Amino acid sequence: MEQARARETDVRAGVPRVRVPEQAAGTRGAHAAHGGARGEHTHGEPAPVRAAVRRTSVRGQVLDALRAALVGGELTPGEVYSAPVLGERFGVSATPVREAMQQLAVEGAVEVVPNRGFRVTERSARELAELAEVRALIEVPVMLSLARTVPAARWAELRPLAEASAAAAACGDLAHYAEADRAFHGAVLTLSGNRQLVQVADDLHRRSQWPLVSGPVSGRRADLVADAAEHMALLDALAAQDLGVVSSLVREHFAGASG
Repeated sequence: MEQARARETDVRAGVPRVRVPEQAAGTRGAHAAHGGARGEHTHGEPAPVRAAVRRTSVRGQVLDALRAALVGGELTPGEVYSAPVLGERFGVSATPVREAMQQLAVEGAVEVVPNRGFRVTERSARELAELAEVRALIEVPVMLSLARTVPAARWAELRPLAEASAAAAACGDLAHYAEADRAFHGAVLTLSGNRQLVQVADDLHRRSQWPLVSGPVSGRRADLVADAAEHMALLDALAAQDLGVVSSLVREHFAGASG
């Protein structure tokens, strides 16, 4: 019991508070009130729709905050976190936290622990290497095809995204770099016109960003800066239609992300 209390104390101290809009924070009460009148609603009562929208908004904010905490190492691999405790920290009910955690479970970032909460996945170096291999199998052929067909001017339009990732890397901001990195790769793959491909690649990318069980979450600025620099180099190679450099850069980029 004392260990459980200590664990919950650590959770409260280690997770950033989410600022939930005042209107959205009232969703719990509104939802409960409408739940008691289920079956009596008429078409002239729009409140339940507004409540659903508010709840989705809160869930999205909590999901973003949890993703940032995972990437930044604020949620420790192997540790179990309960929805009520996280909800208390976020200033929301446990419901949007559970919903966000269920999404993270689908993404492979956490696993459900019955009657306790959610355990942060312990990602091994081998798992990350396997993800890197799968990403390379998907993205290298696509990028080689794009290098042959996309004009150089189009690649120049993606430079602001590469610069954004470099700025986040320079600050050592893991969470912002993770989003900027995904935005860059997503923009490149979107040029293929294949939305299914973009979705699958983004899911693999996100899975590869969760921290290693024993990997450092601080002092990685140099690695991030080197990783971000490869984005600019990749754009140069794509614009020059240098297929050999494109292939090697993408493979090395993914391998570096898994190490």
